[in-house]
Amino acid sequence: MTFVPPARIAARAAGLGLLLAAATATCAFAQADAPPTPKAGDTAWLLVSSALVLMMSIPGLALFYGGLVRTKNMLSVLSQVFAIVALVSIVWVTYGYSITFTEGDHTALPWLDAGLAWAGIPAGAELNNFIGGFDRLFLKGVTPASTAATFSNGVVVPEYAYLAFQMTFAIITPALIVGGFAERIKFPALLVFVLLWSTLVYFPIAHCVWYWAGPDAIAEAARALQAAPDETAKAEAQQALDAVMANSGFLFKLGALDFAGGTVVHINAGIAGLVGALIIGKRIGYPRDIEPPHSITLSMVGAALLWVGWFGFNAGSNLEANGTTALAFVNTFVATAGATLGWLFAEWATKGKPSLLGMISGAVAGLVAVTPASGFAGPMGSIVLGLVAGVVCYFFVTVVKGLFKYDDSLDVFGIHAIGGILGAIGTGILVSPDFGGTGLVDYVAKPGEAAAGAYDMIAQVLVQTRAVVFTVLWSGIGSAILYGLVHLVIGLRVSKDAEREGLDITSHGERAYNP
Repeated sequence: MTFVPPARIAARAAGLGLLLAAATATCAFAQADAPPTPKAGDTAWLLVSSALVLMMSIPGLALFYGGLVRTKNMLSVLSQVFAIVALVSIVWVTYGYSITFTEGDHTALPWLDAGLAWAGIPAGAELNNFIGGFDRLFLKGVTPASTAATFSNGVVVPEYAYLAFQMTFAIITPALIVGGFAERIKFPALLVFVLLWSTLVYFPIAHCVWYWAGPDAIAEAARALQAAPDETAKAEAQQALDAVMANSGFLFKLGALDFAGGTVVHINAGIAGLVGALIIGKRIGYPRDIEPPHSITLSMVGAALLWVGWFGFNAGSNLEANGTTALAFVNTFVATAGATLGWLFAEWATKGKPSLLGMISGAVAGLVAVTPASGFAGPMGSIVLGLVAGVVCYFFVTVVKGLFKYDDSLDVFGIHAIGGILGAIGTGILVSPDFGGTGLVDYVAKPGEAAAGAYDMIAQVLVQTRAVVFTVLWSGIGSAILYGLVHLVIGLRVSKDAEREGLDITSHGERAYNP
């Protein structure tokens, strides 16, 4: 509705016309003050992105992992990934969404402040910085009319669309861990571990990185500060603004950038996979008697589905359909291509022949590395990031893994953890406008607008490094405790006879391929 100035109306009509004009003006002002409503395009894109990310897990990741194991374990990997999708979906709508994306308790944690002082992290930690509350337990209060904030002032999406999109991230993260200990874990132990790990590791990390009050809450508090008539009112308004800014996850509060899950998903899962591989132990006969992947063809199909689905993963993380969405889309395209070529030429130079397995591994490494930077970097920076990730991940998979002799079956650590670390720290560099990045955003300087924020490369890289260290420690220590607990109660590893025969028959009573 367009507000028409009363003077112009008066020139056209009088009496009743003037009254109607006044009513129109009042209606216009009322509409201007009305809460924002979701746009059809944003909603459609977020729902499509949710379906794309689900496709990454099933069938994408399942086929990618399944083709890399031996024939006798193909069906077990498919079963593990499929079961995780079902399990985490129910956990998410029961309590996972609530404790991840709602405001938690504001109890102060002075003991944690002392522990974080070594990293130069300011005091003021509270429980809400690490875990949310129970306002959305069993999806209480979520309706077709309820909305969730995006990254733009005055733009919202349906809360159902938002929680569905975030659910697909909660699903794929523990599914990635399977690659660390494939071919030797008990199926019941895996399900119990995933339940505990999602609750105590994934949900808190996601809350730490992605939870915040939203741009409109910040704008409202900033406007109140600007409109404060005296010093007393300004002090009160400043206190209210500080409270809104503090209502965020621990790493978000520090200023860490993670557009789509470099820390939350990839470092988190990669470290958990490595810890699992070390605790459960090597496969029987590793590395001498382990057969090569039984179907690189299926793994290529899975990798291709991952690449396509990753457009929803990264571009969907903008939550809206706009220019930043397109930027993340393009970055996902070119970084993956760069990493594929980086791995290809590194392998060609060192082994004499480029392999398809190397190319699809490089592609996944590029997808992982660009994830945290996808909405912040420029395309040229993303290509460089992809090239670096392809070469560095190749080095970790072929050299470091052999040097330390750990059996990370499907290279979850070498690709996801290392690629995630490169991407997370690299984001602090590539966000720079000098390198074609978007720069930082300040929601306070011009309330209601996303103004350009102050950027210092060294300071931002330091923040990114702190986020990486925090995630590595939280995931590593938390995962080790949970593996130990599950081992005591259920036992983590199948028997030697079961492992030799294959988990398809011994765990599920069926084969992936029948003669």
